[in-house]
Amino acid sequence: MEVLLHQIDAFVDAPFSGNPAAVMPLSEWLPDELLQNLAVENNLAETAFYTSRLPAEADGPPGEWPAYHLRWFTPALEVAMCGHATMAAAAQVIEDVHPGADRVSFYTRSGWLHVDRTDDDEYVLTLPALESTEVEPNPELVAALGVRPVRAYTGFDEVIVVGSAAEVRAARPNFAAFPAIAFDAVITARGAESEGQRVDFVSRVFGPDLGVAEDPVTGSAHAQLVPLWSRELGRTALIARQLSARGGTLKCELIGDRVLLAGRCRRYLDGVVTLPDPE
Repeated sequence: MEVLLHQIDAFVDAPFSGNPAAVMPLSEWLPDELLQNLAVENNLAETAFYTSRLPAEADGPPGEWPAYHLRWFTPALEVAMCGHATMAAAAQVIEDVHPGADRVSFYTRSGWLHVDRTDDDEYVLTLPALESTEVEPNPELVAALGVRPVRAYTGFDEVIVVGSAAEVRAARPNFAAFPAIAFDAVITARGAESEGQRVDFVSRVFGPDLGVAEDPVTGSAHAQLVPLWSRELGRTALIARQLSARGGTLKCELIGDRVLLAGRCRRYLDGVVTLPDPE
């Protein structure tokens, strides 16, 4: 049995930037154990698997545009939301399967997610806006991150706000000391001049329990960060920069209960994975 494999970088500024995702179209779902093994073998932050067969609970496609069932796996487990791999999957669908389309929808564990392609070949991902609750900083997490918190929030991710973009960039986490958390740990700060560009806020994202020590550019984290910084800065349109080694820029907008994240995709490779035929 052969399965196509596409590796696509999302939120790219240049070659070898952004966040690489594996995208694997399927005619039908393979066993979960095999999907997990494929994600381990791909060894990227996320592998996106999709099929045209929508589950009964999807309640039909949301419009006349292409619609698929999408799932995401890290090397450790299946996750509830992933932004960059959704954008990468949309780029592959639109470029390879529906070249005339300007929108694709995916039914996911986070409900229906939509990605639009603009006239200048940017992709705009729509995610649910995720709220944050201010809490006392978790001392174990703060010690593991090696930062000085200004304040802390909990929500989909655990967010630590620090005093400057320089402190975000300089953080050297001790992953062996990380406490168990449900999803990612995020450090963030008000923006500054970064890579020659003025940005509104910066971040770095760590998920050692998910099998991803540091994620290069994280759409799901920005579904929580954009509402937080929108309130802080008094604006709904923001530019964000994730300060990982690869780096990536996200054009962000908060519209009601949705977060829009815009960026470019760049295809790195296309290949074929050979698997044993099912018994």
